[in-house]
Amino acid sequence: MEIEVLADAESVARRAAAFIADAVRAAVKARGRFVFAVSGGRTPWVMLRFLAREDVPWQAVEIVQVDERAAPVGHPERNLTHLRESLSEQSLLKPGQIHAMPVEVPDLDAAAREYAETLDRLTGPSGRLDLVHLGLGPDGHTASLIPGAPELEIRDAPVAVTGVYQGRRRMTLTLPVLDNARRILWVVTGDDKREMLSRLRDGDAAIPAGRVVSGAAVVIADRAAAALLGNG
Repeated sequence: MEIEVLADAESVARRAAAFIADAVRAAVKARGRFVFAVSGGRTPWVMLRFLAREDVPWQAVEIVQVDERAAPVGHPERNLTHLRESLSEQSLLKPGQIHAMPVEVPDLDAAAREYAETLDRLTGPSGRLDLVHLGLGPDGHTASLIPGAPELEIRDAPVAVTGVYQGRRRMTLTLPVLDNARRILWVVTGDDKREMLSRLRDGDAAIPAGRVVSGAAVVIADRAAAALLGNG
């Protein structure tokens, strides 16, 4: 696991955008397409706005969601709402290039299977996402995989539906999909993440984030989040 520590959240967002842009260009050159899984959060929306300024082959980019709250289209709690505001409303991507988790339907389990088919179609025989962006919660959760959740043990499905967490059920990618990604980008900011970032760095499997395979992972964090890392 590589760790970069920068001064503040804006610096993290700017650096993460540059990292993604480099990954887009490399993937398109090598394979002709870039399939990118995006999580939510305040810093990531800033990151995506910086990304929108980068010179990348947008026509070859496909964006999927790491997780999403079960809420209507356009709801302010939906990650999709902010994702579209950051990218598609700037005409960088056509609507069909952002593949929304279908969480507004009554049968969420069927919707999860439908989204699994979308992932399969986009990733082809390898089944590998080119880059997965992940955040880190103060409780150690990542995606919508929370401590003690049964979804952490799923090995035979790429997409799962959770119970209620912070007021809503959610759809989330599962650990096998995250582990199979070509690269993982952790974006971590804020002093409330200090303990969990240290545990992530140490591969602490007692927290969900620590169960994600770290060999192809890069962490970009601000000084507040990295305060406990020392020189380790």
